[in-house]
Amino acid sequence: MYLVYYGLTMQFARYLDIKGDSSKRSLFLFGPRLTGKTALLKKTFPESPFYNLLLADVFLKLSQHPQLIREELTAMGSGCREPVIIDEIQKLPILLDEVHNLIEDKGLRFILTGSSPRKLKRGGANLLGGRAWTRHLFPLVTKEIPNFDLNRILNFGALPVIYNSDDPEEDLAAYVGNYLTEEIHAEGVVRHIENFSRFLQTAALCNTELLNFEGIGNDAQVPPRTIREYFFILQDTLIGRLLVPFNKTKKRKAISTSKFYFFDVGVSNFLAGRNNIQPKSELYGKVFEHFIFTELCACLDYTKNRSPLTFWRTQQQDEVDFVIDDKVAIEVKATSLVTERHLKGLKKLGEEVTLKHKIVVSLDSHPRLIGDIQVLPVTVFLERLWGKDFI
Repeated sequence: MYLVYYGLTMQFARYLDIKGDSSKRSLFLFGPRLTGKTALLKKTFPESPFYNLLLADVFLKLSQHPQLIREELTAMGSGCREPVIIDEIQKLPILLDEVHNLIEDKGLRFILTGSSPRKLKRGGANLLGGRAWTRHLFPLVTKEIPNFDLNRILNFGALPVIYNSDDPEEDLAAYVGNYLTEEIHAEGVVRHIENFSRFLQTAALCNTELLNFEGIGNDAQVPPRTIREYFFILQDTLIGRLLVPFNKTKKRKAISTSKFYFFDVGVSNFLAGRNNIQPKSELYGKVFEHFIFTELCACLDYTKNRSPLTFWRTQQQDEVDFVIDDKVAIEVKATSLVTERHLKGLKKLGEEVTLKHKIVVSLDSHPRLIGDIQVLPVTVFLERLWGKDFI
C-alpha cells in the first residue's frame, strides 16, 4: 500500500504502510529529520489529534503539565480520531507514561515519531513494554520516485525536500549545519561540538570503507576511543549504520572490521566536500555502492525482512559488497561492461556457501548471465529488488 507525501514540486508515493500498521498497533516511527515523517502523517491522518513537540507553545504546555494530553484525549471520547500523533517524542519522554496509561485504560492507538531513539533508550524512558511496534522512514527510494534521476541522487541524495530543491547544495548545507551538528550537540550527545564537526567530515571521507579508529582519530585530532563512541552516536541517532562482515566462510578467513555508511548519499557527499561527481570517476563508484546500500536497507526494513545485511572481505582481499543472509551476494560495479575480472569475489564466496543469487549491479545496458552470475543494469536490479525477487 502506498501513501502520498507531497514535496515542493512533486508528489511521492511512500512505500511504508503506516496506515495499515497503525490500524493494528501503536507505533514508534523513527527517521532522521527531513525524511518526511510529519508530512506523511498529516497527509495520511488529517483528522487525528496532532501534538508537535517542535512547537514551543505545545512543548511548554505539555512539559509543565503532562497530564493535559490525557485530559484532552479523554474529553474527546468517541470523537477522538485514531491514531493520536505525537511528533518528536524524544523531546519529552515523560509523555510516554501518559501514552502507556491511555493505551491500557482507553485502548487508544498512537504514532510516536522521533528523529533519534537514542535519548529514549539511554534515558530509561518508558518504551511501552511491547505495546508499540517500531517502524522507520528512510529518505526516498527509487520505488517512490517516478523516473528517478540516478546522477541527481548520487550527487545530492534522496531526502524529499532536497531531491525536489532548486538549490540542493544550499539546502544540504543548512541541513548539515542545523541538524547534524547543532541539534545533536543541543541534545547533550556530544560535549565538544568542534571535535564532532571535524569527525563528521573525516567520517564522510571514510564512508563505505573499513573503519580504522586510530587513523580517523589522527585525521580528526580526536582520541580513537572517542571516535568509536562518535560512530555509535551516529548509529543511535540514525545518521549512519555500521555494516558488519559476513563470517561464515571456513576456507578463506574473513576480516572482523566493520564498514560505515551514512544514511543518505547527499549528506555524506556534502560533509566530504564532494560535488559534481561524474560517471567513470573513482568517486562515482563509491557513491554508486553507497546508493545501493541505502536501497537494500530500506527494502529489507519496509518489507519486514529481518535477514542480516553484511559484506564479505577476506584477509587475502577477496570481497563481495553485500550479502543478504547467506543466500544472496551482490557486487556493485559502476562500469558499463562487466567482465570476468569483476566476478572474482562472487565466485570465491560461491565456493564457500550455497548462494541462491549471485548478482553484479552495474551500468550495463542489458541484463546478462555469465555462468550462474546475473549481471543486472541498476534499473533492472532495483525493479526486481522492490518486486521481492531476491528477498
